[in-house]
Amino acid sequence: MSNNFSVLSNIIKNRRSTKPALFNGHKIPDEQIEQLLELADWAPTHTFSEPWRFVVYSGDKVNEFSKQHALLYQQFTPTEKFMQGKFDGIISNGGKSSHIIVCIMKRSNEKIPAMEEMAAASCAVEHILLGATALDIAALWSTGGMVLHPAMKNHFQLNEQDEILGVLFLGYSEEKMEGKRKIALNEKIVWER
Repeated sequence: MSNNFSVLSNIIKNRRSTKPALFNGHKIPDEQIEQLLELADWAPTHTFSEPWRFVVYSGDKVNEFSKQHALLYQQFTPTEKFMQGKFDGIISNGGKSSHIIVCIMKRSNEKIPAMEEMAAASCAVEHILLGATALDIAALWSTGGMVLHPAMKNHFQLNEQDEILGVLFLGYSEEKMEGKRKIALNEKIVWER
């Protein structure tokens, strides 16, 4: 097995989701975030449509976005369904996060199936997550709160065919999550030989 494969295999197998509540509040240098975004830019893409877009929040803007997100939840949730704990949780996700990245699939070529654009943008997000693992940065790819609600698309002035793929919370954590799979690999594969 080549050394490159071993390194890549180790990074992939050790990538974990870490909730922002487990972050320690230490800040990631912006230069490392830029390195992660450069990795994202090398995702596979059909006809070089490069549909990934990122809005990066750092410094005071992290908490500002978290408050805006919570206010969207409050504004677009019927009173009888509003949960104060959820509102507070959306705000607190920014508390210990160093950076927040909103990940967007921006449609640019209607001839390409939307599914292919979603797949390409999702690969870009995975590149960020793998790079974060390599740099010992904790991350969570979240679609919670209002992330998938039309109000969030409006907040970012996206077109109807564009999609928000999720929000990445990035920080540092001493907590190391155990990896596991619930379905055996051989149950997910059919070999035709």
